Amino acid sequence: MPPATDVPPYSRQLPPVHPGQPRETVQVRFPDGRILEGPRHAPLEAFIAAMRRPGDPPVVSAIVEGKLVELAHPVEHEIDVEPISIRHSDGTRIYQRSLCFLLIVAAHELFPEALIHIDYSLTLNGLYCRVEGRDTFSKEDLEQLESHMRALVQADLPIVKKRISLEEAREIFEQQGYLDKIRLLVFRQKGYLKVYGLRGLYDYFYGHMVPSTGYLHLFALQPYPPGFILRFPRRSQPGRLPPFRDSPKLAAVFEEYGEWMDFLEVKDVAGLNRAIAERRIREVILVAEALHAQRVTEIAQEIARQRESIRLVLIAGPSSAGKTTFTKRLAVQLLANGIRPLPIGLDDYFVPRAETPRDEEGQFDYEILEAIDLELFNEQLLALLEGREIRLPHYNFISGLREEGPTLSLQQGQVLLIEGLHGLNPRLVPRIPPASVYRVYVSALTQLNLDWHNRVPTTDTRLLRRLVRDARDRGYSAHETITRWEKVRRGETRNIFIYQENADCMFNSALVYELAVLKPLAEPLLRQIEPGTLPWVEARRLLAFLEWFLPCPPDLIPDNSLLREFIGGSILRDFRF
Repeated sequence: MPPATDVPPYSRQLPPVHPGQPRETVQVRFPDGRILEGPRHAPLEAFIAAMRRPGDPPVVSAIVEGKLVELAHPVEHEIDVEPISIRHSDGTRIYQRSLCFLLIVAAHELFPEALIHIDYSLTLNGLYCRVEGRDTFSKEDLEQLESHMRALVQADLPIVKKRISLEEAREIFEQQGYLDKIRLLVFRQKGYLKVYGLRGLYDYFYGHMVPSTGYLHLFALQPYPPGFILRFPRRSQPGRLPPFRDSPKLAAVFEEYGEWMDFLEVKDVAGLNRAIAERRIREVILVAEALHAQRVTEIAQEIARQRESIRLVLIAGPSSAGKTTFTKRLAVQLLANGIRPLPIGLDDYFVPRAETPRDEEGQFDYEILEAIDLELFNEQLLALLEGREIRLPHYNFISGLREEGPTLSLQQGQVLLIEGLHGLNPRLVPRIPPASVYRVYVSALTQLNLDWHNRVPTTDTRLLRRLVRDARDRGYSAHETITRWEKVRRGETRNIFIYQENADCMFNSALVYELAVLKPLAEPLLRQIEPGTLPWVEARRLLAFLEWFLPCPPDLIPDNSLLREFIGGSILRDFRF
């Protein structure tokens, strides 16, 4: 045995190390290189407040170690922090969600008998709300309610979160009259619930909140009979409220969808889950599909009634709205009415790639109107409407050049059918007589909410559709789809939503049962996203609300359903007209 020795088994020089004491402070590092130090256990809010500069948009949350956390999050050790302002999609949702809670609490204190329903989003304007348990709020009621909300904001009251048992949650919700939440808790898989409290009122929301009411300065209440609109700033201009733009056609579609839900006895997710659990989902699916078919038939019949004047049908809508299947189903119904549609692809009229405008990131922007050769497009449309023959262009996406396509002419009894991003933009066809054009807006205008206070955004329905379709048809991962989604949304806001009221009719492609079908298809894709990445933050949010849905097998879905465009198996996939 070798003799014991105090000489270390190496001779190289090492940095000096000495005994230390536990630190009472922690450091927080920000993306711009700034490092702030503060007491251990201090809330993240304190560090955010210290780094904020005049003119910065309000920060309402942050990403820490790959997770979205609330500003009330205590800082226990050194961390890297990415502030999330209301310019970010998650920040916008947090601001809106917190504002809804403020509204609910203020209404409860002023009008204890009133139960607030947050129904749906009127694009670019705010959230449509209605009241139950008393008469509709008058203009004076809304003024009083807004004033009380502002007083609560001025008081900068804490919004607290706590975890409670389901039994305690049921007791609280029963005392507060939240029967919708009690029905939903029947399907809760976990034995606890995280709730938020403000001024003694507790509520459940499936997302984060701001730490106090003092963050919620910018809002307004707008009368919109029979309810009202809760207005808030948009991401693009977080410092002011956008001008109010009435959307009567969009509101009418939502109202119609609400009537469909009442008829199907599926008013919320609890109602849908109950239909699945009681094996009534087949009936719900068949009736929902029949209502879709009825609406497509009505649109085709309206075009047929005006066949002497309507020669051009333009179809537009946001991504994953189901425009392709809708267009094919409309074509079938037009044929049944003795009208043969003639399709034209708007993409074939792209200008040569070298002339394509670029976006803020320097990438080719195929989503703006200037990417289309409007002169050639209108010239050929006029020629067709006058009975002349044309040679269509064909855009080669590989070379970025236009090539010659087939020749065609518009025959007696035919209508041109064009699906494209800009179908509602009046600048698309300025040379075509307005009486000759019929515009259709297609979107998944979901109104099936978790409960009275937790809305399922229409955007989330479309994103889940796209996730499932992209994985099946295009080989894209959920990470790739979510990464692209922000740019897609930006294009929709600029090129579609501002023109939606120009539509002659609207088709709501949402199906009341679809999230139950998409759930088992989307969840495995979302769980494949690498934790700690930005798409994982979005995936966790989507998984959180999908937890509330019971799954529904896709084999119950008819093969001509619009949903088949996304889950596969559509009989219309190879239909040509």
